[in-house]
Amino acid sequence: MSELADYYRDRAAEYDAVYDKPERQQDLATLKELLPPLVAGKRVLEIAAGTGYWTQVLAESAQSIVATDLNDETLAIARSRSYSSEVSFQVADAFRLDEIAGEYDVVFTGFFWSHVLRQDTARFAQSLVQRAERVVLVDNKYVAGSNYPISRTTADGDTYQTRQLTDGRTYDVLKNFPTTEQFRADMAPADVTWTDLTYFWLATVTG
Repeated sequence: MSELADYYRDRAAEYDAVYDKPERQQDLATLKELLPPLVAGKRVLEIAAGTGYWTQVLAESAQSIVATDLNDETLAIARSRSYSSEVSFQVADAFRLDEIAGEYDVVFTGFFWSHVLRQDTARFAQSLVQRAERVVLVDNKYVAGSNYPISRTTADGDTYQTRQLTDGRTYDVLKNFPTTEQFRADMAPADVTWTDLTYFWLATVTG
């Protein structure tokens, strides 16, 4: 995960450019309609909050949000945004959720599930479920021409992309694209509600 952390730290200033892709605008608008009702009036723990793009969406209806990320560089951008509800920020490791204080009704993680190794997904899933009665996840679907191409696949089925920053630096980034069946198996025995969009998926997990 060290290279992944380095990549997102170094990408902080250009992090949100991915949300400008024209073909994704309808899906993004749909997500911005679907997410607020899922956290309305709730205490939310956000994992891998990045620059706060989705924190702003959640804050439209949440009672409060603790937004966490491994990189303070991305959280610095998140802190500069304005929010409609109470939001606090904390540097935290997504794989050490037990170290984050507080009681929460909902755990949200956007675009981080795809960065978890296949061998670790079931363990990570359980750590999410243990923190709240509802877990909400959003992530990418693979669509050729819109996503970076897959550069390599490991024996365990993990897929990687070669990503380049505007300054020319390149990174080998873990980016998995799970099927509905894989995700449900990783989350078992919890109940999963899965919504497919063209470029993204949304899952709500309870139980």
